[in-house]
Amino acid sequence: VQLQASGGGLVQAGGSLRLSCAASGGTFSSYGMGWFRQAPGKEREFVSRISWNGSSTRYADSVKGRFTISRDNAKNTVYLQMNSLKPEDTAVYYCAGSRKYYSGYDTLGYDFWGQGTLVTVSS
Repeated sequence: VQLQASGGGLVQAGGSLRLSCAASGGTFSSYGMGWFRQAPGKEREFVSRISWNGSSTRYADSVKGRFTISRDNAKNTVYLQMNSLKPEDTAVYYCAGSRKYYSGYDTLGYDFWGQGTLVTVSS
């Protein structure tokens, strides 16, 4: 399975971005999917995850109410809509896939990783 993340860029604080992650190979519709991020000098951290059929979503407290994860299994794509962005959201964002229907919050629970897309939020 290959994951290709896109949609990052430079945005002012308070702005919005939508990240996309397109999957190829495997059976995307059976995978739990997640988004993680890694800021310079920090460890990779959980942002959000969505179950195989989209019925269950979870968010880190730091993004709850501002970010929305969704998926389109017909397009083999998972999205992360990011609103009200803050400078502390600046990071490389990674999408990840798990063979489990309901993926978790730890990087060890994911089997496939995209290459990352950089999000920079200016103050």
